[in-house]
Amino acid sequence: MATTKDACDLLDADHKAVKKLFTEYESLVGSTAKTAQARKMEIAETICRELSAHAQVEEEIFYPAVRSAIKDTDLLDEAEVEHASAKDLIAQIEEEMDNMDDMFDAKVKVLGEYIDHHVKEEREEMFPKARAAKKLDLVAMRGEIESRKAELLSEQEQS
Repeated sequence: MATTKDACDLLDADHKAVKKLFTEYESLVGSTAKTAQARKMEIAETICRELSAHAQVEEEIFYPAVRSAIKDTDLLDEAEVEHASAKDLIAQIEEEMDNMDDMFDAKVKVLGEYIDHHVKEEREEMFPKARAAKKLDLVAMRGEIESRKAELLSEQEQS
């Protein structure tokens, strides 16, 4: 029997997609070819755009719902602090897009490490607790998250 995809599945699909981007970026580090440099810029822009939208839907929709449904809110506090650190690095990366300095690759790498840690905690701790919470309709929440994320990405493209 196929199970209906829920909000956790949607968020995890985002995690997997951005992990592929970080892996592709890493494979280009060290190359001096102009095409590799241009591709790294495209990937870094996509990573920043995707992570910004992902973090915002988690903060606006997922985290508040989970916070009201589970007892262990320390996990959510940590997630929000991790988001703040990631947002700071995203801002630095976005500022340096036009002139990639020696620290650019390091910042993208550290952002990837932050995200790996964050994803591990969500997968292993937060998602199981959210799924166990009786008060959460994670299937309905998936639709809400999809709509909001599409809206955010559209706004980013227009700006």
